[in-house]
Amino acid sequence: MREVNEKDWKLFRKKIGIWQENYMQKLNNQYIELLQSDHLASENFWELEKRISKDKRSVGVVVDMRRSKMKENIFTLIRDQAITFEDLDGFTEDLKSEIQYMVEYW
Repeated sequence: MREVNEKDWKLFRKKIGIWQENYMQKLNNQYIELLQSDHLASENFWELEKRISKDKRSVGVVVDMRRSKMKENIFTLIRDQAITFEDLDGFTEDLKSEIQYMVEYW
């Protein structure tokens, strides 16, 4: 993998907070749906607890902001459907190509 371009790094730092907010809103909507299901309240509660335990470790919630992890983080965000390739508008073609390659071989 190539070194991270300064322009891409600055853009990533600018966008990551917005991406995380959007992803957490998506998670919150899923939690609401889960809590409103027709199962027993206790089943819903424990299922929610399990989901939150898993989700709080995802890059869409907590991200390792090392420059060396940026490409891996973007790949993981795409894999977890926190972002799409359209969200990479403004990034360099080199970065988008590398991410595309990672996704294709995942």
